[in-house]
Formats: sequence, structure tokens, C-alpha cells
Amino acid sequence: MAAGTTAVMEGATVAAAAKGAGLAAFVAVLLALPLAGLETYDVGGGGLGIRTHFDRVAIGAVAVFAGRFLLGLWGQRRRRPGDTVLTRIAAWGGRQAMPITLAGIGFALALPLLPFSSRYLIDLGTTVLIYVMLGWGLNVVVGLAGLLDLGYVAFYAIGAYTFALLAHDFGFGFWAALPFSGLVAASFGVILGFPVLRLRGDYLAIVTLGFGEIIRLVLLNWASVTGGPNGISDIPRPSFFGLPFARTAPEGVTTFHQLFGIEFSPDHRVFFLYYLILGLALVTNLFTLRIRRLPIGRAWEALREDEIACRALGINPTTVKLSAFAIGAMFGGLAGCFFATRQGFISPESFTFIESATILAIVVLGGMGSQMGVVLAALLLVTLPEFGRAFAEFRMLVFGAAMVGIMVWRPRGLLARREPSLRLAAWR
Repeated sequence: MAAGTTAVMEGATVAAAAKGAGLAAFVAVLLALPLAGLETYDVGGGGLGIRTHFDRVAIGAVAVFAGRFLLGLWGQRRRRPGDTVLTRIAAWGGRQAMPITLAGIGFALALPLLPFSSRYLIDLGTTVLIYVMLGWGLNVVVGLAGLLDLGYVAFYAIGAYTFALLAHDFGFGFWAALPFSGLVAASFGVILGFPVLRLRGDYLAIVTLGFGEIIRLVLLNWASVTGGPNGISDIPRPSFFGLPFARTAPEGVTTFHQLFGIEFSPDHRVFFLYYLILGLALVTNLFTLRIRRLPIGRAWEALREDEIACRALGINPTTVKLSAFAIGAMFGGLAGCFFATRQGFISPESFTFIESATILAIVVLGGMGSQMGVVLAALLLVTLPEFGRAFAEFRMLVFGAAMVGIMVWRPRGLLARREPSLRLAAWR
């Protein structure tokens, strides 16, 4: 009797998985047919012809059916919710956080010196670290304080333009302008925080999204100050404590390679920029870890869990929200300053909503409030499109599919489990 009941349940599970997979495959065919199944080409004389690629559609439909079918079976038969390989890996990573962190820092420090290292790899690593720093900054607002911010790229842009304007109008160098970029961005974070003190959830997201678009449009239209769509060029590059990374320098100025007695190489600046953003990112991480243990950090997490309970405990939500916006914005401004000096040119096109969406995806995908999760998510979101270049026009399709797959298997993020900020001593 028990065997018969088990067989019936197994059959129902398979039938349900097959039904869901068939529906998903049907939807995939409807979407892929006009996008991948038909291709227009020029036949001459101003005419257009259509080529069909139904084989691509069929392969995609089969892949969707198989994936959805296996996912349905896996979801029905796993032992208990959350008991997966990824969950156990995340738990192990939480227990071994310090060794993993030290190993990661050691690898990052040694990357330019490794045999397989290249300029492309160092540039890619620099980009990853920029997004790591931005992710840690937004993690203060979203992951710790629980305030959904869709306009974080605005602070990134403010930091970049602050440095560019200070350099052009007042002759500031990178090191002199770096703290000003952070302070100006933090000031705008406070300005944004005041109107949204009473807002939560979707309403807060809409206001922050509007703030990001306002900043972008101001940069685009205030051409007399920001250069408008042409942007600002000739932004100074950073120096090594006053030593420029140049082949030659004005009389009386010593260059980097002259001081150390080595042959000039343009890679010196690339390596220095990599180590510079690595240092800024590590400072951001240490600051965040430290402040989470302070009363303001614990207030952020309390606000994220229950604002009404915070008021009942005497916590001032106004101060907590403003501090979260200001500190998160400061890190965005510092990252923007570095971005400006690395590129040497900035324009409003570098600070669109897609950048905010990417940074938010890094925070959510990594796990809300997880510092190590932000690193893993940044690695994934930045390197996956690069590795997908081999797929040509299907590059973003592969990227999107990978994102969907990760969020299906890990809806709470790659490293949803994290250690508490404080542990109470055992009572005896």
C-alpha cells in the first residue's frame, strides 16, 4: 500500500514538473521566434529579406523544457527548504570567514605579479573593485538600514564631477580632491534623506530613482559648468606621492621610474590604479565592519527589522536614516572620484540608471548585509559579461539566464547567512 502511494506521488510530481516545463517551453518559443528565429538582411535595391533560424528556437525550447523540468523535480524532492549544497557552502564560508578573507586579500595583492596576469586582467580587476566598493557603500543603505535606494549612481556621479571641477577650476590633484568628493556626496545624501524620512518601500524607491534622474539631467543640461553631453576631459591622473607616471617630466620633477631606477612602462599606472582602488575598497570594508558594531550600526539593523519598535526603544529614525544615506553616499563619492581619475574623462552617459540597477543587483544577489556576498556578486556580474563575449549577440541573453538561475536557486542571495554584529555572552 505504501509503495503504491509513493508511486502515485512520484507520478504526480513528474506530471506537474512536465506540465510546468511544457508551459515554460511554449512561452520561450513565443519570445524567441521574433527575436532569434527571424533575421532581416539587405537584398539590394532597398529591399529586405528574412532568414529563418528555427533551429535556434528549437534548441532554446528544448533547453528551457529540460531546465524547467529538472528544476521542478529538484524543488519537489529536496529534503527540506534551504538544505542545499549552496546553503551548506554558505554556512561553511561563514564559519571560515577570516581565512577566506585573508586568502582573498592575498590573492588580490599578488594578482599583478602572477604569471598569468595581463593588463586586461588588471583592468578587469580594477573594474570589479570599483563595483565592490560601490556595493559596500550601497549595502549600508539597503543591506543594513533596509532603505531601498534606486538612485545610488547619483552619488557616484557627484563624486566624479566634484573632482573634475575642482581639478579644472582650482587645480586640485586627486589626493586633495578625494576627501572633498566624499564630503560633497555625503552632503547630497543628507539632502536626499530629508524628503524621504517618512517614506518606506516602493515610495522610497521611486523618490530615490527620481533623485538619480534629476542629477543626471542636471549634469546633461548645465553645460556651462558640467560640459553637458560633451562631459569633462583632461582630468588629472593620480601620482605616487607626487611622482608622476610619465616618460618625461618638467625640469626639477622626478618621475616614478626615475626614482626607482627602472625602465618606464605604461603598465606602472595601471598597477598603481589597481592597488589604489584595492586600498580604498579595503578601507570601506573595515569602516563598515567597525561601524556595524557601534550603536549607530546596530540602530541601522534595528531600523531595517522594525521601525516602530525602534521608536518604542527611543531610537530616532531621522538620525538613523540620515546617517545611513550620508555614509553610503560618501563611499559612492569616493568611488566616483577614483572613476574620474582612472578614465580621465567623464560624461552623463557614464551614470545612467543601469548603473544603479547593477549596483543594487550586486547587493541583493550577494545577500542583504553580507560583505563577502557583495564581493562574490561583483565578481559574477562584472566578469560574466566579459566571458560571454564568445557568444556574440547572445551575450546578454546568457547573462540574464545566469541571473535568473542564481535568484531561483538562491532567492535570498549567494551568502544570505552572515554572522551577527554582536554576540551576547553565554549566561551561567
